[in-house]
This record gives sequence, structure tokens and C-alpha cells, in this order.
Amino acid sequence: MNVGGQAVIEGVMMRNKDKFAVAVRAKNGEIKIKKEKSSRFPKMFNIFFLRGIVGLAYTLYDGIRALIWSSNQQLETEEKITKKETVGMVLMSLLFAVVFFVGLPFLAAHLIHSEGVWFNILDGVFRVVLFVGYLIGISFMSDVKVLFRYHGAEHKAIACYEAKKTLILQNVKKYSRFHPRCGTSFLFVVLLISIFLFSLLNGPLWMKLVGRIVLLPVIAGISYELIKLSGRFSKNPIIKVIIAPGLWLQRITTKEPTEEQLEVGIAALKSVLE
Repeated sequence: MNVGGQAVIEGVMMRNKDKFAVAVRAKNGEIKIKKEKSSRFPKMFNIFFLRGIVGLAYTLYDGIRALIWSSNQQLETEEKITKKETVGMVLMSLLFAVVFFVGLPFLAAHLIHSEGVWFNILDGVFRVVLFVGYLIGISFMSDVKVLFRYHGAEHKAIACYEAKKTLILQNVKKYSRFHPRCGTSFLFVVLLISIFLFSLLNGPLWMKLVGRIVLLPVIAGISYELIKLSGRFSKNPIIKVIIAPGLWLQRITTKEPTEEQLEVGIAALKSVLE
């Protein structure tokens, strides 16, 4: 059974089609675990391409729930994040992503070359540069460094499980912190697909900008299928070339975890597999 996950605040979330589990290292050093059923979309959406768009929304929903719970475990009772605050943060994050990674490259490309092939090339190059620069920039933050180590712990635990080895610390430590189905790889594929699809947009400036926003779900659906394909055929030479940039980026978004962090990743994965 396929298992995915993500790093959360001082912990790891693991998820399969039935349930997800969040394990965090509490301030007293103990590992706290929360288990819930995974959000599952109706079978009518489980078709090629559409499943990527709908499934991504459900995965994000579970991921946000995991982030809220993990954050609250590090806060005092009166400081805990409310649902209203969470909705506000999600909306602000989405707005920031659209403005920073869609609007800003579009405007910069327009100021240099307003139309034609060069406009599309510049728009795509600026988007990639901003994305990579953003990842490098946040990687110097102390809290993000910890998050990226838990990201590495998540990958190592999943790799050990996929190799059908016993989930113990000695085994998990041996595996790579890089994984072809990582969200970082997914985002980079999104960037590459967007360069191609956005180049097909014609018309006035406002139509090109609106088209870029409207096409985001389409790009997500295509990217999902490519990442799913890369997981099944990761040994194929062509697939290796496609996923290589995403794996390179994981050198930024994953770090070698400590043994304590690996223990948290193992605990989360075991809770899902029980």
C-alpha cells in the first residue's frame, strides 16, 4: 500500500488511503501520536487527471489538520491556534503563492519583453528562479532547518518500508533522504508544466494573467500523474531525467535527520501501518 507524508512542526505526518498519523516530539521528550481517518473523495473522481486535482485538495486538507495539531503541541493551552486563524493563514498563503510565483514573474517578464516567445521564456525562467531562491532563502532559518530534517526522516522511513525492511532505527538510517514522489519534486514538475501550458495562452495582457491562474488546477492534475508515473518507473532512464531536477532540489528541502527525529518518523509510519 502506498504511503505518503510530510514534515510538520517537530514531527512527521504519514498518510495512506485509510488513515493518517501525526507523531511529534513533545517538549518533555516523549513522542505524542494522533491518528485519524484520511479524507477520501468519492469514487466518481477517481479517474485519470481528475483524481490529481481532487486528491491534492483532500491531501492538503489532511496536511493542514496535521500541521495545526503539531503546532498546538508546542504551544501553551491559551496560545493554541484556532480554526478561524488557520483558515486565515491558508488563504493568505494561497494569495502569497499566486502573487509571488505567478503575478511577479508575469509582471517582470512584461516589463522586459511584453509579448511573443521571449515573454513566455522570461516568465518561466523568473518563476523557477524565484521558487529556487525562495527555498534557499528559507533554508537558513533555524525552524525551517529542523522542519527539513523531519522531512528527511519521513523519506528515510518510507524508503525503508518500500524496501520491505523492518522499521527499526538501524535499518531506516541506511536509506536515502531523497524520494521521487516528494512534494518538492511535484512542485518543480508543476513549474515545468506551467512553462509549457502558459506559452499557449494568447490574447490581451489581462487574459494571459487570468489564464495562468485558471490553469493552475489543470497543471496540478497533469503533474500528479507524472509524479505517480515516476514512482512506478523510477528506474527508467527517461523518468530519471524528468525527476532529476526535483531530486536536486531535495538537497535544499531535506536534511539528514538525527536519531531522535528518525524515531518520530518511524512512530508515525508504524501508526499508519497498524
